[in-house]
Amino acid sequence: MNANLVLAQGENQADRYQGYPRRTKLRTYPENPADKTIKLNLAPYHSLAPKLNALQQKSNRISVEVAGQSGLGRDLYLVTLTAPESPAETRLQEQFRANIEEGRKVPAGLYKAPIWINNNIHGDEWEGTDGALRVIEHLATSNDRETQNLLRRSRIYFNLTANPDGRVAGTRQNNAGFDLNRDFVTSSQPENRAMREMVENTQPLMMLDEHGYVENTLIEPTTPPHGQNYDFDLYIKHGLANGLAMEKGVQGLGHPEAAKPEIPFRDYDPGVWDGWAPIYTAQYSMYHGAISYTIEIPQQVNRQAYDTLPAAELQRRAKINTDVVESTIKTTLDYVDDHRGDLISNQVEMFRRGKAGEPQREIPDGFVPGFGPEDRYRTEFPRAYVITNDRSAPAAARLVDLLVAHDVRVERAEKPFTLGGKRYPAGAYVVDMHQPKRALANVMLEQGSDISAKVPVMYDISGWSHRLLWGASIDIYKNGAFNFNGKNVVAAAPTGSVDAAPGADLALTLNDAKDANAVNDLLGRGITLRRQDDGTVVVPAAERLAAKEVSDRYGVRFTSAKPGGTALQRKVIAAAVGPDELQALRESGFDVRTISTNVLNAGFDWSRIDVLFVSSGLNYAQLNATAKTALDEFLKRGGVVSRGATGSKFNVDANLLQATPVAGWEDANGVVNVVNGNGPIGTGALPHSFVYSPQWFTNLGTGVTVEQRYGSTVIAAGHWRPRDDGTGGQDAAAGQAAVVSGTTTNGAKVVLFGTEPMFRNHPKGLYAQVARAIFWSGTR
Repeated sequence: MNANLVLAQGENQADRYQGYPRRTKLRTYPENPADKTIKLNLAPYHSLAPKLNALQQKSNRISVEVAGQSGLGRDLYLVTLTAPESPAETRLQEQFRANIEEGRKVPAGLYKAPIWINNNIHGDEWEGTDGALRVIEHLATSNDRETQNLLRRSRIYFNLTANPDGRVAGTRQNNAGFDLNRDFVTSSQPENRAMREMVENTQPLMMLDEHGYVENTLIEPTTPPHGQNYDFDLYIKHGLANGLAMEKGVQGLGHPEAAKPEIPFRDYDPGVWDGWAPIYTAQYSMYHGAISYTIEIPQQVNRQAYDTLPAAELQRRAKINTDVVESTIKTTLDYVDDHRGDLISNQVEMFRRGKAGEPQREIPDGFVPGFGPEDRYRTEFPRAYVITNDRSAPAAARLVDLLVAHDVRVERAEKPFTLGGKRYPAGAYVVDMHQPKRALANVMLEQGSDISAKVPVMYDISGWSHRLLWGASIDIYKNGAFNFNGKNVVAAAPTGSVDAAPGADLALTLNDAKDANAVNDLLGRGITLRRQDDGTVVVPAAERLAAKEVSDRYGVRFTSAKPGGTALQRKVIAAAVGPDELQALRESGFDVRTISTNVLNAGFDWSRIDVLFVSSGLNYAQLNATAKTALDEFLKRGGVVSRGATGSKFNVDANLLQATPVAGWEDANGVVNVVNGNGPIGTGALPHSFVYSPQWFTNLGTGVTVEQRYGSTVIAAGHWRPRDDGTGGQDAAAGQAAVVSGTTTNGAKVVLFGTEPMFRNHPKGLYAQVARAIFWSGTR
């Protein structure tokens, strides 16, 4: 974190410098016999606070702080092991950390090496917590000289359970249904925001993310592709060396089940276990200076194994897994202690290069054993990015706030300026790419790459871009003289305004979820609005005060309205959707009732529903006669929005729009170029969208409008190859209809999305397109 921003970001300096130990009397939770860990003889969540409270009473080396809460309100425990420090000593350590981030050398003999161990981010991969507890107790209570010396030279941080709700319930996801190990650059979940703060504030030299389950044990570093923004030479030397050390430690346990650990960099084909996306804990932590690892322990105890194996066998496996976790942690502590000077210099160098704006290094073949051309991924950093509110003021503000939260430095112009021959107004934001964490800034703001031809498969998503998908206007200043003096940003400036003359009707263009929020807020007050053909929403002049209130609340801008429009009332949505889409719809202010095939078959009241949204969990053919009749009656008056294979099948089965869905390669994903039509959904949409298992539509019937087509070059950033038989590739999708709209013979308005505009709560600039689809389809 920028040392100059510590106070401004609201941190309590007294808390930050209070010294160690920091004892917190943790609240305890009632015993929960349904906790899934009990069957495995592992630590149930309700046992953690009493154990930590007892250790704090016993030892002055352990500190426990509550770093946040889960979605269900369970405490997240940050446990720190270190030798006692006075406030003055802590202040000195914080100054060393800040100096390192500025790329300045510090006395290695005085700086306490920070190490971060993250555990149980997938709730049904339990044993990271239990292995960490073993190490915590040993470090807190052991009186051997080696332990005492280690804690004088180190601070060891543990996120004891990153996903307590999933731990208790035995689910991979958190309570909201999100995979937390896919959410780091988006930070949509409270658990991820807590982890983000941990890695920023601790600035670890090395970190482990303890997972399961891969036979034999898996230890990163990954296969290619490696993130193109990394100074990979500063990572791979220690990344591979400690990986090999952890392998040796695990083998030394003597468990046949973990006799042959797998190191993807050494053992796997490209793409099978890649290091490309900044969505994972380990890959994200690298941008904050860490040599980082995902560890996959060997013996499966979750899902089918949990339900079918005897408890004794599950407990035997869990014991082996806990041993492996403990070994990887202890090996890593030893490695950092043995190489602390080199690791500190390594981190200093990463931040120094960023602040100096130096190009990435060319890494020669054989830099470490096995490094070759397939591992070489690089990018060219621009000199700066300029963020304006030309398209969407709320989007610009949201993006700036996110960048700052990720410890990216942003400045705001206090007067007009010129950069690259373009004149910018006061209030524009500049991301100077000569900054320590320029790699993190760039991975969020650059376009990315089409890596389809470089690797045959990818482990997960391959394209994301806050610049292309979040709705703000962003210019790239590639190189040249840079004369800009702005003010460091702590939070984006307010953006709301009402720019129409008194007595005039007010217009709101739906460019952002905040615009949809404002509309839904006004509709919720019982105000009748008007919707115009291009999607603009009109507020009567008599409701100017209400418009001013929502403008201030959501940061939206009202302008003078043109005449005309159809009456618009509040829309209630029946949604058969995934957790990410449900959160995005609710973030946009919609009243959503979740449904599924089972819910409809049990009986559902359609009387208050205006729009049906289908993307998951609803199969028309599996509805019973009563449910089908009720749904058919709704389809005579209500609107429909569908997405993906489930939505397209529903459209066909319910005989709505004449449009044949064509599935692209199932593993294709990323940011795509699109060409917008002038219909009610395409008008004003972004020129990019997102896909995951994409579709397009052919054989369109009379009256079906193409709202959006895939561009002639489809992928802007991502991975989309044809199938082995040559079908489903980018060439087949180019120019095809990606989003269509139309009216059924019964008069229902329908929108079909072949793209995925709410994927994992990430492409926030696309939410307005969804809102326009809902308002259009639900209005007769």
